[in-house]
Amino acid sequence: MISVLVVDDDFMVASIHQRFVAQTDGFEVVGTARTGAEALAFVDQLHPDLVLLDVHLPDISGLEVLARIRADGRKTGVVMVTAEREADAVRTALLGGAMQYLVKPFDYEDLAARLTQVAAAMRDLAPGTTDQDTIDRLFGTTSQAPRPTSLPKGLSTETGRLVLQALSGGAELSAAEAGETLGLSRVTARRYLEHYVTTGEARVRLQYGAGRPERRYRKVTPA
Repeated sequence: MISVLVVDDDFMVASIHQRFVAQTDGFEVVGTARTGAEALAFVDQLHPDLVLLDVHLPDISGLEVLARIRADGRKTGVVMVTAEREADAVRTALLGGAMQYLVKPFDYEDLAARLTQVAAAMRDLAPGTTDQDTIDRLFGTTSQAPRPTSLPKGLSTETGRLVLQALSGGAELSAAEAGETLGLSRVTARRYLEHYVTTGEARVRLQYGAGRPERRYRKVTPA
């Protein structure tokens, strides 16, 4: 199990994040912090594998918390979970060693997809040596054509081929649009699309509008 510390000063938001983590196989919440000082104290006491960290905290910034965790030499993974969208904050988080950056508001599938990627990275970085393919995947390198990978249990090769075909020609689709095109439910279409994002065969961007941001997918074109 991957142990998780949830850090958010909003009690209700923290509760939702705890519930989302509990719903995800292989993860468990070991504590909740409301301030940056509490977060740092709990990291020392609980030694969590992963911290879900808000940027806006009442005492110190979550980015400062991230910096102190790294300055202490801890190998704790950090996923920024925040409403902060400024490029400087995102850059600071990226250069500071955050494994993921998720903008609020989001739904369970958004967080679960990132937790799944974090778990895969932690497995790939188990003690020992690694290979170039694994390193490229961890660093998001896409200079080479993605290699076909087997689909997770419950996903069919034929349907997966159709999903990728729907994205061919530079088309950009939401899960709902892909599902409508292929006669799949939105949830099923999204499972395929998120799988291909994980393997590097597709990319996703958030499109902001009046309501919740929409995830838009497109196929990766080999260099």
